[in-house]
Amino acid sequence: MSSPQPADTGKEGIEIRVLGADDAPWMDALCAMFGKAFDQPDTYTAARPDPAYTARLLASDGFIAIAATHGEAVVGGLAAYVLPKFEQARSEVYLYDLAVDADHRRRGIASALIAELQRIAADRGAWVVYVQADHGDDPAIALYTRLGTREDVLHFDLPPITRTPGR
Repeated sequence: MSSPQPADTGKEGIEIRVLGADDAPWMDALCAMFGKAFDQPDTYTAARPDPAYTARLLASDGFIAIAATHGEAVVGGLAAYVLPKFEQARSEVYLYDLAVDADHRRRGIASALIAELQRIAADRGAWVVYVQADHGDDPAIALYTRLGTREDVLHFDLPPITRTPGR
């Protein structure tokens, strides 16, 4: 875990915090902000895991959570997963969720969060950070286009299949 760093966002008082094992309360606040920003509060807050689970997740090498804070409030953040590769000794970082509270958008917070993730990815030897955006999410598409190279791919959700006894 790194100590909070001032963000280059053009707004004083915004700090970028890489969350660690002792930061379960910050993670809960980040989830609440995601729920509000994505208009899915139940998804992000209705079944929060216990603090021990959150501490293990935040301490793991496979998960990265970064919060943008203003005082005691989380005003933005991201969650990412580190995916070790099998074909080479390297990894990829998948930026899973990124959001900034509506009252704090257009101030460079998302870019500062992504820049911190890119630094962490480099420190961990990752060869790429990648992210998906939905058609019609023009602000996200514009941000990611400015920061990286666009690849047009198809995404499919495949449901898990419950095993039947004896199979």
